[in-house]
Amino acid sequence: MMMLLNPKTNTYDQLDDRSRQIMLKTIEFFEKNGKAKLKADYEERVWYADFLDFVKKEKIFSSLLTPSQYGGEQCRWDTFRNCFFNEILGFYGLPYWYTWQVSILGLGPIWMGNNESVKEKTARLLAEGGIFAFGLSEKAHGADLYSSEMALTPLGNGKYVADGGKYYIGNANKAALVSTFGKDTETDEYVFFVVDSQHKNFELIKNVVNSQNYVAEYALQGYPITDADILSRGQEAWDSSLNTINVGKYNLGWASIGICTHAFYEAINHAANRNLYGKWVTDFPHIRQLFVDAFARLTAMKLFALRNADYMRSASAEDRRYLLYNPMTKMKVTTQGEEVINLLWDVIAAKGFEKDMYFEMAAQDIRALPKLEGTVHVNMALIIKFMPNYFFNPDIFPEIAKQQKPANDDFLFHQGPTRGLGKIRFHDYNIAYNSIDLPNLRVFKSQIEILKEFLMTAPPNKDQQQDIDYLLILGELFTLVAYGQLIIENSKIYGIENQLLDQIFDFMVRDFSKFALQLYSKPSSTDQQMAISLKMIKKAVADANRFNHIWEKYVYPLKGAYEMNP
Repeated sequence: MMMLLNPKTNTYDQLDDRSRQIMLKTIEFFEKNGKAKLKADYEERVWYADFLDFVKKEKIFSSLLTPSQYGGEQCRWDTFRNCFFNEILGFYGLPYWYTWQVSILGLGPIWMGNNESVKEKTARLLAEGGIFAFGLSEKAHGADLYSSEMALTPLGNGKYVADGGKYYIGNANKAALVSTFGKDTETDEYVFFVVDSQHKNFELIKNVVNSQNYVAEYALQGYPITDADILSRGQEAWDSSLNTINVGKYNLGWASIGICTHAFYEAINHAANRNLYGKWVTDFPHIRQLFVDAFARLTAMKLFALRNADYMRSASAEDRRYLLYNPMTKMKVTTQGEEVINLLWDVIAAKGFEKDMYFEMAAQDIRALPKLEGTVHVNMALIIKFMPNYFFNPDIFPEIAKQQKPANDDFLFHQGPTRGLGKIRFHDYNIAYNSIDLPNLRVFKSQIEILKEFLMTAPPNKDQQQDIDYLLILGELFTLVAYGQLIIENSKIYGIENQLLDQIFDFMVRDFSKFALQLYSKPSSTDQQMAISLKMIKKAVADANRFNHIWEKYVYPLKGAYEMNP
């Protein structure tokens, strides 16, 4: 099965009619505008009013981002279909994805709060084409929520005044509502409230980026607030901030998938039609290796992200496994996206700098995604909390099938407390790994066993446990295990043939070995840790027939398969 998006051939038959029309009309919007306009708007940093007008006319954000109980018949928050919209927007350009993404973040505290009148107002604003913003970060503190200086001062009789600044806030120039995080000056409790970006007491200071996006610094100066504007307080406000990020960070992986897919088409079209030294570029062995590796990594990215959606959609208070897989989609899929672009750039070379190429956008924008919604380091620190239970304390859960039924994802807005991550249990990863036998999978399983030996016999000492640089590499090894698990699970759902799955584990073995060497090389590594780390370094099983099969069946046929309308 071909996993990659092709806007010229994708029919979205797996979706209901309204969802399918959203995807097809969005593709039509971009293709009708064409590549020249896409690039000109990008280079000239043109605010995407035409795209937002299209979204308003077709009521797209309204359909996709309004929970069913507040919207019309076709309205629901459905992660399965949202994946495809994420991918399409990333495919055509990160700025279009970004205005969608920060609207999702802005909506999170609203749908998670208890203010029904604001929810009803929000549904109306979405139907009218409104976009939203998430006022969390501050200039001096970044995303350090503990240090928030936005002040909400009570005046009595349910009235307040808000003062303070927020920084790096997407959509804040035009947002119908800005969900703003601050502290009550009397109680010192956290509070979420909404403000209007067009209000006279809302000062839009500047756009802090050189981009089509408007990523604002803004200040509230004596902004009047009433109880009718309050979304949540105390622990609920704190949980809303983190749970909103849990929902939003998942989308970043999909932006990477979309960007890499478009870049892949440009790279193969360029290479397959270029003749050097009497040979087509795609006949050079090293070029084929770059393409096959990029294709395997991109396919794995999409398999993992789709499977993560199944865990999100089936989550409950008793099953929060998605809280491991979400930061992985944010951290692992996006860094793999950087790797894919690096591989393709070695193929496309200087062509990737040219201003009429989509690739020039891709090479720049792919770097942003690992750095949004918490850095790789922040998300890795979160992931490491799950490692003991994942490896050594499995639980029993019913098998989760593909979650594609049209339904509202209610639990995402009722996630509950953000505490207790270290207590979350997982099913036995061996169920997936023992379900299939392939040469590189066998090598990878042996690496996993050695990693477990490391954790049992030479775990990080007290100083190493405080050394984030050391833990990052250990976390990379753990992440690869969970990454491979979900890829195997989804390979069965999507009918991925064994040759392609084994090619995926070819790079997984190599990546595991790379991180094992880095663990060995850490200054604080003990002799015992170094000895076990060396045992993890394995060579992937080479198979020329498998490699050629992937090239001939999957990669080379992408030549000419897609090119954006001029």
